Amino acid sequence: MTVSLRLDGHGQYRLVDTRRGPIAEANRFLDAVAVRGLARATIRAYGFDLVILYRWFARTRRSLRILSAEKLLEYVGAQRLAGAQPRSINRRLTTARLLYRFCTGRELEDGPGAVGPSPHYRGRGRDHHLGLHQLTRRRRLKLRVKVPRRVVEPLSGDEVRRFLRSLRRYRDLAIVHVMLLCGLRSAEVLQLQPGDVLREDGQLRIRGKGERDRVLPLPHVVARSVSDYVRWERPADSTSPRLFVVLQGRGRGRSMTPAGLRSLFRHRRRDHAVARANPHRFRHTFGADMARAGVRLPILQRMMGHADGITTLQYIHLSMADIADEYQRAVGELQRRYQVHR
Repeated sequence: MTVSLRLDGHGQYRLVDTRRGPIAEANRFLDAVAVRGLARATIRAYGFDLVILYRWFARTRRSLRILSAEKLLEYVGAQRLAGAQPRSINRRLTTARLLYRFCTGRELEDGPGAVGPSPHYRGRGRDHHLGLHQLTRRRRLKLRVKVPRRVVEPLSGDEVRRFLRSLRRYRDLAIVHVMLLCGLRSAEVLQLQPGDVLREDGQLRIRGKGERDRVLPLPHVVARSVSDYVRWERPADSTSPRLFVVLQGRGRGRSMTPAGLRSLFRHRRRDHAVARANPHRFRHTFGADMARAGVRLPILQRMMGHADGITTLQYIHLSMADIADEYQRAVGELQRRYQVHR
């Protein structure tokens, strides 16, 4: 059985078995997700998670009705062998549990052979913040894969300068500027419309993830690069509602695609000096630069469009370069204090 995700005639995502046709239970679940008003990208992500799950069902001759926590552990093992990342595995586990509950009306219960995570022990009656309150009884934790904590190093000043010097189009320069100086995600860049650049008001309107729109101050250099792009490169006869469009070929004037945006960075990463440059790292560099400049966490969270401040904290973990700089300053002060010389 080959399972795939397709769009039907109404623009709805559908899970299809090449032999038996649409998979009814999965498609009802996707319909329910769509009714909640979630973004199309989120519905698409659910769909691909279901594709992975149903392909595993086919290989192992399992089915949703006999799914258990023990079998989910086998699913985790298969995902690890396939090279899936821990965050992807955890998301797929969540999708599997949601689908099971949607179709059966029950929670997936643990059984023999299942193993789950253990909560951290803080001591009897100790609150982890103040130590004043009894700890409430926690619900049973679900099976999850441990996610390693990784620090994404922001780009250095030299890397940013070299990458900017490699750009030959006003459009590409404007795209990199809104990522570097406004912290936009790739999808947010592609969704920008000409009317979102409010030059007179000095503002940039952004259609954020999860329909969390926000407005940012418009840096002068961003306003100028966008203006140069619209004046000199953007086709005057383009009917696309998007700001950034294709500039050449058969697709000239059409909205720029995610693949087109990725190619802008992929071709330049062949240069070893800017090999680390990608859209997400430019966004991370913006967050790190704002944190270094002393921007408070709640403000930075709003600027980056995060629903949870914990996500913002992940963006501003100190890089090794920051740690080395602080260490050298501190050691220099200690050497002067104790008169330690080479």
